[in-house]
Amino acid sequence: MKTKLLIIPILLSIGLITACKKQEGFKTQGNDKTPPGAITLKTYTPLYGGARFFYNIPSDEDLVGVEAEYTNSRNQVFKFMASYFQDSLDVYGFGSAGTHNVKLYAVDRSGNRSAPLDVSVEPLEPAYSRVANSMTARAGFSSFFVDWKNELKQNINVYVDYEFQQGGADRKLTTVFSSNLETDRRFVNDLVLGTNGKVRVKVRVEDKYGNMTDPIDKGELVLLEDELIPKSAWRLPNANDTIGGVPMMFGDGLEGRTAKVIDGIIDQGDNLNFLHTHSRGRTGRAADGNMPWNLMIDLGDYYEISRIVTVQRHSGGLANIARGQYYRTENVGIYRVYIWDETKSAWDSVTQNKIDVPLGLTDLEFVKKGEAGDMAYMYPDNPQYTKPTRWIRYEAVKGFSGNYTLEDANCLSEVTLFGRKKK
Repeated sequence: MKTKLLIIPILLSIGLITACKKQEGFKTQGNDKTPPGAITLKTYTPLYGGARFFYNIPSDEDLVGVEAEYTNSRNQVFKFMASYFQDSLDVYGFGSAGTHNVKLYAVDRSGNRSAPLDVSVEPLEPAYSRVANSMTARAGFSSFFVDWKNELKQNINVYVDYEFQQGGADRKLTTVFSSNLETDRRFVNDLVLGTNGKVRVKVRVEDKYGNMTDPIDKGELVLLEDELIPKSAWRLPNANDTIGGVPMMFGDGLEGRTAKVIDGIIDQGDNLNFLHTHSRGRTGRAADGNMPWNLMIDLGDYYEISRIVTVQRHSGGLANIARGQYYRTENVGIYRVYIWDETKSAWDSVTQNKIDVPLGLTDLEFVKKGEAGDMAYMYPDNPQYTKPTRWIRYEAVKGFSGNYTLEDANCLSEVTLFGRKKK
C-alpha cells in the first residue's frame, strides 16, 4: 500500500514542520500517549473530485490540527492536513463521482490521533475528467493543437496520442504536456506530411493523484500546408517614410540596424544582429517617442501569409549559454500584424500576439527556446491564410517589462514569415 501525504500549510510553522517530516504528519513532541477527542462533523460541501469538510474540533490544549485520510481504488492512501485554526479541510483526488469514504482525525502535538470520524461523501465530477471533456483538437499548418479549460487550475498531464502515415510507414506517437493554467493551448509541430496529410488524435488526462481518463477520440484532422516565404526580394522603407499614414520605424540606433531583422541571421549574443530604436523608434525623432513603432516590409511579390516567427535580441555573452535578454527588458512582448489592402488603400488588422514568458526553464533552455523564435498564426483560432498582400506591417506595442506595461522595447532580431505565393 502506498501512502501519499498532501499538506495544507495554513500557518508558516505548520508548513515548515510538514515539509521537513513529510511522512510523519504533524511533528511529535513529548511522550504523551493520550489521544485527543474526536472530530464532530457539521457538514460537507461536494467539490470537483473532492469535498470540503466543516467540523468542530475537541477542546484538547495540545491539539495541532485535523487530518483526513482515504484509500483509492488502487489501494493508495492519501492524507490531507489543516491547522486547528481552520474550521474546514479540503480533500481532493477522488477518481469518480460515486460514494467515497473519508476518515477525519484530530491530531495532537505528540502525534496522537483521535478515534476516526467516518464520513461518506459524493463529490462532483473530478476536475481531470472535466478538463478532458472540454478538449478540442484542430488542424494547423504542418501541425495540430489542443485546447482545454482547467477551472480549478489543478496540476494535470495531458497525453496526446496521434497516428499518421509518413513516407509510406504508419507511425504512432505520444506527446505529453503538463499544465495548471485555467485555459491552455498546446501544439504538436513539425508534421510535414504532404498535401492533405491526415492525423488521428486521441487524448488522455491525468491528475496528480494518479487518476487518468480513458482515451478520448478527437477524430481525424487534415493538416494545412505552408512554406517559408523567401527573404531575398524583401525591401524596407527608409526611417520615417509614411505608408498608409503610418511612419516607418527607426532601428539604426547604437549597434542596431533595421536591415538585420530580414537578413536570416539571429542575434546570438556575440554577433550584434538586431535592430535598436535607441528609445526613439516611432520616427527616429526623440520628440515622437519610442512605441508603438512600425516595421513595414515590401515582400517583393504577393503572398498569402499563414504564420510569423519573431526572434528576440539575445545579448547573452560569448558562450551563448546564458539567458541574456530573452523574454526580458528591451525585447518586444506584445505586437500586432497588419497587411496592406490595395482595394481599400488601407492597412487591414490581422492579429495581436502576446509572447508568453516561459516558466521553470534553465538558462540554456531559455537560449534554445529564444533561438527557435516565437511562432504565431495570423488567425490563431481558425488557421488560414490572409488575403494576398505585398506589404506586411509589424507594430511593436509593449515590451516585457512591468508585466507588459512599459514601452521600452528597443530591440528585435529577426522576422520570418510562412505562407504561399498568390495563385
